[in-house]
Amino acid sequence: MPSPRKSAPTREPLDINLDCKEYVLDYLASSFPVQLFEPCTDGDGNLSSRPAYDGDGNMIVSREACRRRDAMIEKLASLPPVPGALDQIVQHFGADKVAEVTGRSRRIVPRVGDDGDLRFAVENRPGSANIGETHAFMDDEKRILVFSEAGGTGRSYHADLGAKNQRRRIHYLLEAGWKADAAIQGFGRTNRTNQKQPPMFRPVSTDVKAQKRFISTIARRLDTMGAITRGQRQTGGQNMFSAHDNLESFYARDALRQLYMLIVRGKVEGCSLLSFETVTGLSLLDAEGGIRDELPPITTFLNRMLALTIDLQNILFEAFEALLIARIEAAVAAGSYEVGLETLRAESFVVTDRRTIYTHPGTGAETQLLTIDRRDRVVPLSLGKALDLARTEDAALLVNGRSGRAAVKLRARSLIDDEGAVHRRFRLIRPMETVLILAEQFGASHWTIVDAEAFTAAWEAELGELPDYETGTLHMVSGLLLPIWRSLPNESTRVYRLQTDAGERVIGRRVSPAWAARIVDDGPPKLSAEQAWSTLLAGEAVLHLAEGQRVARVRSMNDWRIELTGFNDLGIERLKAFGLISEIVSWKLKLYVPAGAAGADVFAKLVDRFPILRVSDRKAA
Repeated sequence: MPSPRKSAPTREPLDINLDCKEYVLDYLASSFPVQLFEPCTDGDGNLSSRPAYDGDGNMIVSREACRRRDAMIEKLASLPPVPGALDQIVQHFGADKVAEVTGRSRRIVPRVGDDGDLRFAVENRPGSANIGETHAFMDDEKRILVFSEAGGTGRSYHADLGAKNQRRRIHYLLEAGWKADAAIQGFGRTNRTNQKQPPMFRPVSTDVKAQKRFISTIARRLDTMGAITRGQRQTGGQNMFSAHDNLESFYARDALRQLYMLIVRGKVEGCSLLSFETVTGLSLLDAEGGIRDELPPITTFLNRMLALTIDLQNILFEAFEALLIARIEAAVAAGSYEVGLETLRAESFVVTDRRTIYTHPGTGAETQLLTIDRRDRVVPLSLGKALDLARTEDAALLVNGRSGRAAVKLRARSLIDDEGAVHRRFRLIRPMETVLILAEQFGASHWTIVDAEAFTAAWEAELGELPDYETGTLHMVSGLLLPIWRSLPNESTRVYRLQTDAGERVIGRRVSPAWAARIVDDGPPKLSAEQAWSTLLAGEAVLHLAEGQRVARVRSMNDWRIELTGFNDLGIERLKAFGLISEIVSWKLKLYVPAGAAGADVFAKLVDRFPILRVSDRKAA
């Protein structure tokens, strides 16, 4: 008789727990406080507590504490193990699609058995695995690459022109670490010379607000590294981090102090002073009940946020970020925000005029004023993308009843002023710009909600009016700047760089057309009406007209307006005939140039009758 056929041995499932649960369970079992304490008083009558013992000297255990400990251990032991990020990527996409260049010699990978069941197996990796995985990614055999600091030294993963895989790399930054130089080295693995296209960097973070503590440290160190090595802040962070990510800047420290003031005055909803001091252990008041002179620094505040509940983190960080964003936006609007060396980009830069305005007597080095024609391609937001934005939560399609222009209304972060009042804002997306508007201003405006048909008609009409290219003129002072730095206009100290069509690289200060016209010729400034009007709207200069009149931008009735002063009382009717608006302010007659497109025509008539004789600088408001 034939011998009976032996059945294949059954495979036991791989039961390996790779998380750190056992350490937490051991800590709870041995260190969770279960001993009962009793109140007592010392020799001075101060109330305190001490461990409680029975008559035989045995420790008295609290049954409630033991019950809570056992329940916590049972709950933790029942939770499924959570694999690490690297294991999740390999197990989700499969080892045949993921190239792993790390220092691991063993890993757990999914395997499909003969019966079709999915199992996990331990895979040993030889020392040459990293080389093979790198070649598999560059040869387009595997489209996903995961590399760590151990695998990010001495190798290149960019879209090299000599490699088969020339797709654009999407570089996700996960667990960047604390070393800025190591992070920059990791970024450089996918962004190198001789590449078909640069990568796209995407930092990965969670919705836990306190995690911004780690992102902030990385952003600050990368900014410092870029400023030291290459003289510009954008280089170190590879443009991945914005100004809001650095929570240790001057603006963040100022916002934190204001947050402390709001907490003391009870202006932060959901977090009182008592609850803040209880959960953080930070004291904001001195012994006399006043604000302490030395408040907790920003680093201490960020570290204490890690120990708070998620809800309380959200409350404090929402208030803190609102104060921070308000300060940064104000600095950017005033032109005082330090962004380092900025690069101007356009379709074309052509130098049309070059004049020497200063020559150093010792070295002969020159300072030149360059007039550059700029040509930009107009790239508006398409109708399809605008309708996609309108599908988000709380979005709306708008049309302005006065101008007929269309916009998409989205939510924007609210602002908190120094008194703790919250001001809601909306973001209006238009074909060529994005505008932030307060809820109060939006309610008083002419924007109305319309259906998709009316919005489409208004949006397409505006797109049809846009030209293909937009031209303009800019003036830059280049060359030797330090000897005449104090003579340059003080409306902004930003330094720009650009490259002309002829290949010339220009680095220098950008100046207004009014300053350029005044510095080149001692006679009447050669400014067109359009250039002079743009200068006034920007608040860069004061124009002195004939017959002792002056035109400047002023703040009136909570709005910026163009005011004419020095006029003769006998010529008021003639000025009003040009289109100027008369108002009585503080019992005194004021004349203003109208706002909007009509103001440019009225201003052109004014300077045609009263030519510009002189331009004086003023600090931009």
